[in-house]
Amino acid sequence: MKKLPVDQSYVVNTLVKLLRIPSPSGFTNRIVHFMGEQLEHLGVDFELTRRGAIRANLKGKRSSPDRAVVAHLDTLGAMVKGLKSNGRVQVVPVGHWNARFAEGARVTLFADLGTYRGTLLPLKASGHTFAAEVDKQPSSWENLEMRIDERCHGLEDLLRLGIHVGDFIAVDPQPDIMGNGFIVSRHLDDKAGVAVLMGAIKSVLDAGVELPVDCHPLFTISEEVGSGASAILHGDVAEMLTLDNGTTAPGQNSSEYGVTICMADMSGPFDYHLTHRLLQICQEFEIPHQRDVFRYYRSDSSAAVEAGNDLRTALAAFGVDGSHGWERIHWNALESLTQLVGLYMQSPPLYERDRTARGPLPGFPTTPG
Repeated sequence: MKKLPVDQSYVVNTLVKLLRIPSPSGFTNRIVHFMGEQLEHLGVDFELTRRGAIRANLKGKRSSPDRAVVAHLDTLGAMVKGLKSNGRVQVVPVGHWNARFAEGARVTLFADLGTYRGTLLPLKASGHTFAAEVDKQPSSWENLEMRIDERCHGLEDLLRLGIHVGDFIAVDPQPDIMGNGFIVSRHLDDKAGVAVLMGAIKSVLDAGVELPVDCHPLFTISEEVGSGASAILHGDVAEMLTLDNGTTAPGQNSSEYGVTICMADMSGPFDYHLTHRLLQICQEFEIPHQRDVFRYYRSDSSAAVEAGNDLRTALAAFGVDGSHGWERIHWNALESLTQLVGLYMQSPPLYERDRTARGPLPGFPTTPG
């Protein structure tokens, strides 16, 4: 095992390209095609599920007990809930996010007859008309509407534009890549994780290292709505590392720098042995890191286990300030996480016994105490 150099330009440029492609959960085909092209460019073999989740293949010396590293392509978004008599549309969220962060967002509506630009606004949006009432109205999805930037002032105009209930709405990311290492944008959850995984793949390929066991980079398309990695795994995957955001809010131990190893989330503790393997790698190779527990958090790992997959799971995160809102990360965390993933791919399987789904007691690990 050796720490591999990270191509910063490749990771950041990949992230910017990903952010430019709208991909709210349920509307991910374009970004799936993009990812397929990127994997083909790197010479990585892959296959798709019926809905478009991607399972790539990095061959190792052996095929089992193999592992997976997963990040999700889908983002938060919105959908048309109703057509209003004032020529605007009622909206509902896609994924779990607060309407407070939707107010004022520039968006694109994807209708049958074309795409339309607009803004998500509270029902009382004019300070010159409503004055203090603007501040007193509730912040909720029921209090939001999309103003469409077309000659659209009634229900007939909406129908003329081909707008219907159920049309997808994508929120502009508005990325700002700063010279001091900070990156500010919507949808860094989890397109930054995807860029990290692609960067780790490139690092392994560029260095020409031989992996000890097959590794499957996975790119899921429905994590924000709960199903995530439930359908992309095969039964031969023994361990899976999820890459996602770690919240740096007050009361948390996450950081925008280094790697955050999540010990547990709302679905329960992550696998003790796999989590401590990641901590051991960070300590041995001097990768800055910290541990945290997330109380209001789910990931691809949760979806995989709840779907009945018998595998060890862990979560390694890049710290995000303002998660599911106006998100900010730092290059230091992306670099550290890319290095960790590259080392994890080179590490030996956690336990030889995990090659089979069921086995005898000998070889089963224990815990301290």
